[in-house]
Amino acid sequence: MKKKGEYKIRVRYADTDAMGIVYYANYLKWFEIGRSELMREIGIVYSGLETSGYYLPVVEVGCHYLLPAKYDEIVVIETEITGIRRASVRFDYVIRDQEKERILAEGFTLHPFTSKEGKIVRAPKHIVDKINGEQ
Repeated sequence: MKKKGEYKIRVRYADTDAMGIVYYANYLKWFEIGRSELMREIGIVYSGLETSGYYLPVVEVGCHYLLPAKYDEIVVIETEITGIRRASVRFDYVIRDQEKERILAEGFTLHPFTSKEGKIVRAPKHIVDKINGEQ
């Protein structure tokens, strides 16, 4: 199974500030796009996870901004699951230009598995198996 994904998006005007540069918080939205699409590719649909009573809130995020992305550019979101622990999963991200010549930003998110009530719980075996490529 795939633990890495790559997704392209075009920078919308609404993503930018008055100078035509992507507003910093939009990189976190792109992280979510990469994370959601990667999970879907390995067979984990977030709505199904919630239906099963599990949630993956973001409890830690980091982003290092290196170069600006600008209006109408195509950017590539590279997403990788870099850690699955007993009760959490970590995703790492690299945002590149379309030609993959420049890294625009890189970062990570950390997510505990929680119950509907917000209590941290052990990662469900079937999810761990999918992440590890065993299912």
